Amino acid sequence: MKAHAAIPDTAMIMAAGLGTRMMPLTARCPKPLIEVAGTTLLDHVLDQLRSAGVGRIVVNVHYLADRIEAHLADHAGDFDVAISDERDLLRDTGGGLIKALPLIGADPFFCVNADNWWVDEGGNALIDMARAWDDERMDVLMLVVPFERAGNTQGQGDFDMDADGRLSREGPRRHRPFVWTGIQILSKRVVTDPPGAVFSTNQFWDRAIAAGRCFGFVHAGQWYDVGYPAAIGLTEAALAGG
Repeated sequence: MKAHAAIPDTAMIMAAGLGTRMMPLTARCPKPLIEVAGTTLLDHVLDQLRSAGVGRIVVNVHYLADRIEAHLADHAGDFDVAISDERDLLRDTGGGLIKALPLIGADPFFCVNADNWWVDEGGNALIDMARAWDDERMDVLMLVVPFERAGNTQGQGDFDMDADGRLSREGPRRHRPFVWTGIQILSKRVVTDPPGAVFSTNQFWDRAIAAGRCFGFVHAGQWYDVGYPAAIGLTEAALAGG
């Protein structure tokens, strides 16, 4: 019988991106500070992490970094905040994780993108993920949502999932039944051997998939991609409609 992991006390928040898909709104405002229903995307993530008992956050910054740092200063009483500064070079998601790794004490740890909005149903998704974590079998555990419940998605779906919860995506691009939410738990075992300074987390995922150590956890609630301007109103309408 597997031993359940404790709830990770540290989360990495990906907040360094240029927000290109969200232009022109991001011309003067970093994407994590875009508001949905009166709450910034970053604050929504912080609220969810706080509810899960996370006490330390590591946030990478690049574009309009001063704005994000000032915003985080308002939460200094809620979290132990560490900044991974990418002002000199935007490193993409994988490179950002490598740079931030010395600041991340927990293993495993949460890693969350600041451009999505999720609503829990019947529990806390982050806590439920942590309880499902099996350190003997997993290097990656992604929160995924069925394609038909992926609000505002512009993609075709990201992953297939087998009966044991293992994720895969072999073959050409096609419709796949599960969409990644931008929320995951990672083991430091997989955040190694970078191919360079700038690269995608896909490198780590592909490694875990090949080893059979990349799993999915199906979100029971709602999830919305808030990565482009029209998605803001669509998300707000969905939230207002319950």
